Amino acid sequence: MRRAALAVAATVAAVLSLAGCAAPGSDRPTVVVTTNILGDIVETLAGDQLEVVTFMPRDADPHSFELSAQDAATMRGADLVVSNGLGLEEGVQHHVDASADDGVAQFVAGDHVEVLGYLDSDAVDPHFWTDPTQTARVVDALAPALVDLAGEEGGAVTDAAAAYLADLEALDAETSAGLAAIATEHRALVTNHHVFGYLARRYDVRILGAAVPGGTTLAAPSASDLQELVDAIDTAGVRTIFADSSQPDRLMQVLADEAGRDVDVVPLLTESLAPVGSPGDTYLDMMRQNLQRISDGLTR
Repeated sequence: MRRAALAVAATVAAVLSLAGCAAPGSDRPTVVVTTNILGDIVETLAGDQLEVVTFMPRDADPHSFELSAQDAATMRGADLVVSNGLGLEEGVQHHVDASADDGVAQFVAGDHVEVLGYLDSDAVDPHFWTDPTQTARVVDALAPALVDLAGEEGGAVTDAAAAYLADLEALDAETSAGLAAIATEHRALVTNHHVFGYLARRYDVRILGAAVPGGTTLAAPSASDLQELVDAIDTAGVRTIFADSSQPDRLMQVLADEAGRDVDVVPLLTESLAPVGSPGDTYLDMMRQNLQRISDGLTR
Protein backbone atom coordinates (compact mmCIF):
# COMPACT_ATOMS: atom_id res chain seq x y z
CA MET A 1 0.00 0.00 0.00
CA ARG A 2 2.77 2.38 0.98
CA ARG A 3 4.55 1.63 -2.32
CA ALA A 4 1.36 2.49 -4.27
CA ALA A 5 0.94 5.74 -2.35
CA LEU A 6 4.52 6.71 -3.13
CA ALA A 7 3.95 5.97 -6.81
CA VAL A 8 0.87 8.21 -6.88
CA ALA A 9 2.78 10.96 -5.08
CA ALA A 10 5.61 10.68 -7.58
CA THR A 11 3.17 10.90 -10.49
CA VAL A 12 1.50 13.99 -9.03
CA ALA A 13 4.90 15.58 -8.44
CA ALA A 14 5.87 14.89 -12.05
CA VAL A 15 2.65 16.44 -13.36
CA LEU A 16 3.12 19.51 -11.17
CA SER A 17 6.69 19.78 -12.37
CA LEU A 18 5.59 19.68 -16.02
CA ALA A 19 2.90 22.26 -15.30
CA GLY A 20 5.56 24.53 -13.92
CA CYS A 21 7.57 24.19 -17.14
CA ALA A 22 5.08 26.08 -19.29
CA ALA A 23 6.30 27.05 -22.74
CA PRO A 24 7.89 30.46 -22.99
CA GLY A 25 5.30 33.08 -23.83
CA SER A 26 2.39 31.17 -22.32
CA ASP A 27 1.56 34.24 -20.25
CA ARG A 28 1.00 36.27 -23.40
CA PRO A 29 -2.52 37.50 -24.24
CA THR A 30 -4.58 34.81 -25.93
CA VAL A 31 -6.44 35.26 -29.20
CA VAL A 32 -8.94 32.52 -29.99
CA VAL A 33 -9.93 32.14 -33.65
CA THR A 34 -12.85 30.08 -34.91
CA THR A 35 -11.82 29.09 -38.47
CA ASN A 36 -8.41 28.04 -39.77
CA ILE A 37 -8.34 30.61 -42.61
CA LEU A 38 -8.76 33.46 -40.14
CA GLY A 39 -6.41 31.61 -37.79
CA ASP A 40 -3.66 31.60 -40.43
CA ILE A 41 -4.08 35.35 -40.92
CA VAL A 42 -3.97 36.12 -37.17
CA GLU A 43 -0.96 33.81 -36.75
CA THR A 44 0.85 35.60 -39.59
CA LEU A 45 0.17 39.03 -38.10
CA ALA A 46 0.81 38.31 -34.42
CA GLY A 47 1.84 34.71 -33.85
CA ASP A 48 5.21 35.78 -32.43
CA GLN A 49 3.67 38.27 -30.03
CA LEU A 50 0.40 36.63 -28.93
CA GLU A 51 -0.90 33.15 -28.13
CA VAL A 52 -3.07 32.28 -31.12
CA VAL A 53 -5.46 29.35 -30.67
CA THR A 54 -7.36 28.15 -33.75
CA PHE A 55 -10.13 25.67 -33.09
CA MET A 56 -11.18 24.47 -36.54
CA PRO A 57 -9.04 21.55 -37.77
CA ARG A 58 -7.57 21.72 -41.24
CA ASP A 59 -9.65 20.07 -43.95
CA ALA A 60 -12.72 20.52 -41.74
CA ASP A 61 -16.05 22.08 -42.74
CA PRO A 62 -16.62 25.45 -41.01
CA HIS A 63 -20.38 24.98 -41.26
CA SER A 64 -20.43 21.79 -39.22
CA PHE A 65 -17.42 21.69 -36.89
CA GLU A 66 -18.11 21.98 -33.17
CA LEU A 67 -16.13 22.75 -30.03
CA SER A 68 -15.23 20.48 -27.16
CA ALA A 69 -16.07 21.59 -23.62
CA GLN A 70 -12.38 22.41 -23.12
CA ASP A 71 -12.33 24.53 -26.31
CA ALA A 72 -15.43 26.40 -25.15
CA ALA A 73 -13.81 27.12 -21.78
CA THR A 74 -10.67 28.39 -23.54
CA MET A 75 -12.78 30.71 -25.65
CA ARG A 76 -14.55 32.13 -22.60
CA GLY A 77 -11.17 32.82 -20.96
CA ALA A 78 -9.55 34.46 -24.00
CA ASP A 79 -8.45 38.08 -24.34
CA LEU A 80 -9.94 38.32 -27.84
CA VAL A 81 -12.20 36.11 -29.96
CA VAL A 82 -11.91 36.41 -33.75
CA SER A 83 -14.79 34.98 -35.78
CA ASN A 84 -16.30 35.27 -39.25
CA GLY A 85 -19.69 36.24 -37.88
CA LEU A 86 -21.74 36.00 -41.09
CA GLY A 87 -23.37 32.68 -40.26
CA LEU A 88 -20.39 30.55 -41.31
CA GLU A 89 -19.64 28.85 -37.98
CA GLU A 90 -23.05 27.27 -37.55
CA GLY A 91 -21.95 24.82 -34.84
CA VAL A 92 -19.85 27.31 -32.89
CA GLN A 93 -21.72 30.60 -32.90
CA HIS A 94 -23.52 29.94 -29.61
CA HIS A 95 -20.12 29.58 -27.91
CA VAL A 96 -18.96 32.85 -29.49
CA ASP A 97 -22.13 34.52 -28.22
CA ALA A 98 -21.56 33.08 -24.73
CA SER A 99 -18.02 34.46 -24.64
CA ALA A 100 -19.32 37.88 -25.68
CA ASP A 101 -21.90 37.70 -22.87
CA ASP A 102 -18.99 36.98 -20.50
CA GLY A 103 -17.34 40.21 -21.60
CA VAL A 104 -14.61 38.71 -23.82
CA ALA A 105 -13.54 41.22 -26.51
CA GLN A 106 -14.77 40.28 -29.98
CA PHE A 107 -13.54 40.91 -33.52
CA VAL A 108 -16.11 39.94 -36.14
CA ALA A 109 -14.55 39.87 -39.60
CA GLY A 110 -17.90 40.12 -41.34
CA ASP A 111 -18.44 43.57 -39.83
CA HIS A 112 -15.63 44.92 -42.01
CA VAL A 113 -16.41 43.59 -45.48
CA GLU A 114 -18.70 44.72 -48.28
CA VAL A 115 -21.29 42.04 -47.61
CA LEU A 116 -22.84 40.12 -50.47
CA GLY A 117 -26.03 38.07 -50.62
CA TYR A 118 -26.47 34.72 -52.34
CA LEU A 119 -27.91 34.44 -55.83
CA ASP A 120 -30.61 31.97 -54.79
CA SER A 121 -31.53 33.10 -51.29
CA ASP A 122 -31.79 36.17 -49.07
CA ALA A 123 -29.05 34.93 -46.75
CA VAL A 124 -25.71 36.70 -46.36
CA ASP A 125 -22.68 35.09 -47.99
CA PRO A 126 -19.88 34.59 -45.42
CA HIS A 127 -17.16 33.52 -47.91
CA PHE A 128 -15.57 36.97 -48.27
CA TRP A 129 -12.01 35.58 -48.40
CA THR A 130 -12.44 34.49 -52.04
CA ASP A 131 -11.85 38.19 -52.81
CA PRO A 132 -8.41 39.24 -51.44
CA THR A 133 -9.48 42.89 -51.33
CA GLN A 134 -12.17 41.96 -48.80
CA THR A 135 -9.57 40.08 -46.76
CA ALA A 136 -7.44 43.22 -46.84
CA ARG A 137 -10.33 45.18 -45.32
CA VAL A 138 -10.43 42.65 -42.48
CA VAL A 139 -6.66 42.86 -41.94
CA ASP A 140 -6.86 46.67 -41.86
CA ALA A 141 -9.50 46.50 -39.14
CA LEU A 142 -7.97 43.64 -37.17
CA ALA A 143 -4.38 44.89 -36.95
CA PRO A 144 -5.06 47.70 -34.42
CA ALA A 145 -6.77 45.27 -32.03
CA LEU A 146 -3.78 42.91 -32.20
CA VAL A 147 -1.34 45.81 -31.78
CA ASP A 148 -3.13 46.86 -28.59
CA LEU A 149 -2.94 43.32 -27.20
CA ALA A 150 0.74 42.99 -28.10
CA GLY A 151 1.63 46.07 -26.04
CA GLU A 152 5.35 46.88 -26.33
CA GLU A 153 5.66 44.41 -29.22
CA GLY A 154 2.88 46.08 -31.18
CA GLY A 155 5.32 47.57 -33.68
CA ALA A 156 6.13 44.11 -34.99
CA VAL A 157 2.43 43.46 -35.54
CA THR A 158 2.10 46.74 -37.43
CA ASP A 159 5.03 45.77 -39.67
CA ALA A 160 3.60 42.28 -40.26
CA ALA A 161 0.22 43.75 -41.19
CA ALA A 162 1.81 46.12 -43.70
CA ALA A 163 3.73 43.24 -45.30
CA TYR A 164 0.61 41.08 -45.42
CA LEU A 165 -1.43 43.84 -47.04
CA ALA A 166 1.23 44.05 -49.75
CA ASP A 167 0.94 40.28 -50.22
CA LEU A 168 -2.83 40.61 -50.57
CA GLU A 169 -2.43 43.36 -53.16
CA ALA A 170 -0.12 41.10 -55.16
CA LEU A 171 -2.58 38.21 -54.85
CA ASP A 172 -5.38 40.44 -56.11
CA ALA A 173 -3.33 41.39 -59.16
CA GLU A 174 -2.42 37.74 -59.88
CA THR A 175 -6.03 36.63 -59.54
CA SER A 176 -7.28 39.43 -61.77
CA ALA A 177 -4.74 38.64 -64.50
CA GLY A 178 -5.23 34.88 -64.23
CA LEU A 179 -9.00 34.96 -64.52
CA ALA A 180 -8.98 37.66 -67.21
CA ALA A 181 -6.88 35.31 -69.34
CA ILE A 182 -9.82 32.86 -69.50
CA ALA A 183 -12.18 33.49 -72.42
CA THR A 184 -15.32 35.21 -71.20
CA GLU A 185 -17.62 32.43 -72.41
CA HIS A 186 -15.65 29.88 -70.34
CA ARG A 187 -15.31 32.04 -67.22
CA ALA A 188 -18.18 30.31 -65.39
CA LEU A 189 -18.19 28.30 -62.18
CA VAL A 190 -20.26 25.36 -60.98
CA THR A 191 -19.41 24.28 -57.42
CA ASN A 192 -20.81 21.94 -54.80
CA HIS A 193 -22.12 24.89 -52.79
CA HIS A 194 -22.00 28.67 -53.17
CA VAL A 195 -18.51 29.80 -52.17
CA PHE A 196 -17.26 32.12 -54.90
CA GLY A 197 -19.78 34.97 -54.91
CA TYR A 198 -17.17 37.52 -53.78
CA LEU A 199 -14.63 36.26 -56.31
CA ALA A 200 -17.26 36.47 -59.04
CA ARG A 201 -18.15 40.06 -58.11
CA ARG A 202 -14.51 41.17 -58.06
CA TYR A 203 -13.22 39.40 -61.18
CA ASP A 204 -16.20 39.25 -63.56
CA VAL A 205 -16.85 35.52 -63.24
CA ARG A 206 -20.29 33.98 -63.84
CA ILE A 207 -21.71 31.68 -61.18
CA LEU A 208 -23.76 29.14 -63.12
CA GLY A 209 -24.94 27.34 -60.01
CA ALA A 210 -24.17 25.09 -57.08
CA ALA A 211 -25.29 21.56 -56.32
CA VAL A 212 -26.29 22.46 -52.77
CA PRO A 213 -28.60 25.50 -52.63
CA GLY A 214 -27.71 28.47 -50.46
CA GLY A 215 -24.36 28.88 -48.80
CA THR A 216 -24.31 26.09 -46.26
CA THR A 217 -23.04 22.60 -46.84
CA LEU A 218 -25.75 21.33 -44.51
CA ALA A 219 -28.65 21.85 -46.97
CA ALA A 220 -29.92 19.22 -49.40
CA PRO A 221 -30.67 19.73 -53.11
CA SER A 222 -33.93 18.68 -54.75
CA ALA A 223 -34.11 16.55 -57.89
CA SER A 224 -35.41 19.54 -59.88
CA ASP A 225 -32.54 21.72 -58.62
CA LEU A 226 -30.02 19.17 -59.84
CA GLN A 227 -31.70 18.75 -63.23
CA GLU A 228 -31.67 22.52 -63.75
CA LEU A 229 -27.97 22.54 -62.96
CA VAL A 230 -27.25 19.67 -65.36
CA ASP A 231 -29.12 21.60 -68.09
CA ALA A 232 -27.11 24.74 -67.30
CA ILE A 233 -23.82 22.84 -67.47
CA ASP A 234 -24.73 21.39 -70.84
CA THR A 235 -26.12 24.61 -72.31
CA ALA A 236 -23.12 26.70 -71.24
CA GLY A 237 -20.65 24.12 -72.51
CA VAL A 238 -18.95 23.83 -69.12
CA ARG A 239 -15.98 21.48 -69.22
CA THR A 240 -14.99 21.42 -65.54
CA ILE A 241 -16.99 21.68 -62.33
CA PHE A 242 -15.51 22.07 -58.87
CA ALA A 243 -15.95 20.34 -55.51
CA ASP A 244 -14.65 21.44 -52.13
CA SER A 245 -11.77 19.17 -51.16
CA SER A 246 -13.15 18.79 -47.62
CA GLN A 247 -16.48 17.47 -48.91
CA PRO A 248 -17.36 14.17 -50.64
CA ASP A 249 -17.49 14.78 -54.41
CA ARG A 250 -20.07 12.08 -55.18
CA LEU A 251 -22.81 14.60 -55.98
CA MET A 252 -20.53 16.52 -58.33
CA GLN A 253 -19.51 13.28 -60.05
CA VAL A 254 -23.20 12.52 -60.65
CA LEU A 255 -23.70 15.98 -62.14
CA ALA A 256 -20.69 15.49 -64.41
CA ASP A 257 -21.97 12.09 -65.51
CA GLU A 258 -25.47 13.42 -66.19
CA ALA A 259 -24.29 16.32 -68.35
CA GLY A 260 -24.43 15.61 -72.06
CA ARG A 261 -20.71 16.24 -72.52
CA ASP A 262 -17.27 15.41 -71.12
CA VAL A 263 -17.05 17.17 -67.74
CA ASP A 264 -14.22 16.89 -65.20
CA VAL A 265 -14.61 17.29 -61.42
CA VAL A 266 -11.70 19.19 -59.84
CA PRO A 267 -11.22 19.66 -56.07
CA LEU A 268 -10.68 23.15 -54.65
CA LEU A 269 -9.65 24.33 -51.20
CA THR A 270 -12.50 26.67 -50.57
CA GLU A 271 -13.42 26.77 -46.89
CA SER A 272 -10.53 25.16 -45.06
CA LEU A 273 -6.76 25.11 -45.32
CA ALA A 274 -4.87 21.98 -46.34
CA PRO A 275 -2.78 20.04 -43.78
CA VAL A 276 0.52 21.71 -42.89
CA GLY A 277 3.14 20.93 -45.52
CA SER A 278 0.57 20.36 -48.28
CA PRO A 279 -0.24 22.74 -51.14
CA GLY A 280 -2.75 25.28 -49.86
CA ASP A 281 -1.69 25.19 -46.20
CA THR A 282 -1.83 28.99 -45.89
CA TYR A 283 -4.52 31.41 -47.02
CA LEU A 284 -2.28 32.97 -49.68
CA ASP A 285 -1.22 29.58 -51.07
CA MET A 286 -4.77 28.25 -50.92
CA MET A 287 -5.93 31.12 -53.13
CA ARG A 288 -3.08 30.57 -55.59
CA GLN A 289 -3.74 26.83 -55.72
CA ASN A 290 -7.40 27.49 -56.48
CA LEU A 291 -6.57 30.07 -59.14
CA GLN A 292 -4.32 27.57 -60.92
CA ARG A 293 -6.90 24.77 -60.73
CA ILE A 294 -9.73 27.03 -61.93
CA SER A 295 -7.61 28.36 -64.80
CA ASP A 296 -6.54 24.88 -65.84
CA GLY A 297 -10.07 23.52 -65.55
CA LEU A 298 -11.82 26.25 -67.50
CA THR A 299 -9.26 26.36 -70.31
CA ARG A 300 -8.73 22.65 -70.91
